[in-house]
Amino acid sequence: MISLPPFIAPASYHSADEALAQVRHLYDTACTHLRDALVAYIRGPAEPDGPLTRVRAFYPFVRLHVPVGRHPDTRLSYGFVTQGGTYETTLTDPHLFGKYYREQFRLLLENHGVTLEVGTSHEPIPLPFSLGEHDHFEGGMSQTQRLRLAEVFDLPNLNAMNDRIANGTYEPSPGEPAPLALFTAPRVDYSLHRLRHYTGTSPSHFQNFVLFTNYQFYIDEFIALGQQEMADPDSQYTRFVQPGNVITHRTGLPTPADEVPGVPPPRLPQMPAYHLVRADGSGISFVNIGVGPSNAKTITDHIAVLRPHAWIMVGHCAGLRNSQQLGDYVLAHGYVREDHVLDEELPMWIPIPALAEVQIALQLAVADVTALTGDELKRVLRTGTVATTDNRNWELLGGGVPQRRFSQSRAVALDMESATIAANGFRFRVPYGTLLCVSDKPMHGEIKLPGMANHFYRERVNQHLKIGIRAIERLREDGVDHLHSRKLRSFMEVAFQ
Repeated sequence: MISLPPFIAPASYHSADEALAQVRHLYDTACTHLRDALVAYIRGPAEPDGPLTRVRAFYPFVRLHVPVGRHPDTRLSYGFVTQGGTYETTLTDPHLFGKYYREQFRLLLENHGVTLEVGTSHEPIPLPFSLGEHDHFEGGMSQTQRLRLAEVFDLPNLNAMNDRIANGTYEPSPGEPAPLALFTAPRVDYSLHRLRHYTGTSPSHFQNFVLFTNYQFYIDEFIALGQQEMADPDSQYTRFVQPGNVITHRTGLPTPADEVPGVPPPRLPQMPAYHLVRADGSGISFVNIGVGPSNAKTITDHIAVLRPHAWIMVGHCAGLRNSQQLGDYVLAHGYVREDHVLDEELPMWIPIPALAEVQIALQLAVADVTALTGDELKRVLRTGTVATTDNRNWELLGGGVPQRRFSQSRAVALDMESATIAANGFRFRVPYGTLLCVSDKPMHGEIKLPGMANHFYRERVNQHLKIGIRAIERLREDGVDHLHSRKLRSFMEVAFQ
């Protein structure tokens, strides 16, 4: 016997708003069914005996059928399919993704002149993914109830959470719809839970523009900036969020009645996130990913499901040219990928191109903040290849082998994160960029020493952060329609941004 929510027949919609409303209804009905059944299970016998009633609910889907022969405007970078056929994807949490889903629905309806079908899929919602952010149920169950939980409810299934669509390795079975989105609903839900764990903040606080750094010094400056913005009643930002979902509202704005007060964590999470929030979601999220390509891949794997408009790396690097000075900036226009964490998903033979929109915004932001132009600007800003390594002590390999490779590649700087972030941006169709600051020159005898480092941090971190923020402001002002690039789209691309 299986307990299911009431059946709701699939229906077709000409309106994005109506389609979204139906997705919300289906999703809320399914989650309510699972939550009510969980409450009943916990209140039931502590030592359940005999067969148990199976409880299931399923994600909603949206389906698009395009007649053969209709050709949309292929100058677009998303919001259309390239050939006739049936396309489908499962959806999750339409309250979090409501604005995003509405926009994708609107574009599909406008670009193809057809209807959207919304219904209940065959993909079960795992119980943990149906619960609210502040729901905790394990402590209320006996050991036997916990052991038999999988007999009653669906639990996360890793077979349903892969990146084959994004990696271009997914092949629909005969008669199966082609994908509409890069990520299925279970894959999205998995990442939402991981984001809470790694960043210490709710995914709902993340903004459409993301900065990454590899040093806490940048975060310290961002916190000071966030508090300064909140003290300004005319600030474009409405709130500042820190780990533990600690929220500071802008002066003059009331605290929402339904807001759950945040609590500072006893210790920072692995990759703490901070958010300067705008009412339209186009603010800035800043994440300290720490050091290393593994962290860079982990966090971008999960932030990608939020479909940001861009992410940019601002951090420290080793300068590889004798002409560089400590504090100089490096704008990456190419990458040497010796990080290796993406070798299986994105083979090394795949080039990672620079994106003109992001490159221009970063270069102009350096000019804006430093007030330098012409040759003076060129003296502090070098455009070139950045090498990313997974070996923090590459200098100790000896024999001059890594140095020779870096010279052959024409690299001007070396770090441990930038190529990973750019490559995952390429893989997940998220516009990316890199602006680094030279903090040492190990090949030329200038290594990081405490006195030099402290002076460098005082002089450069604040300015570097301001440049990153100014670049985002420029991208926002230019409009996201110009930001998303067809360079990131494959031959048979999904329609969702």
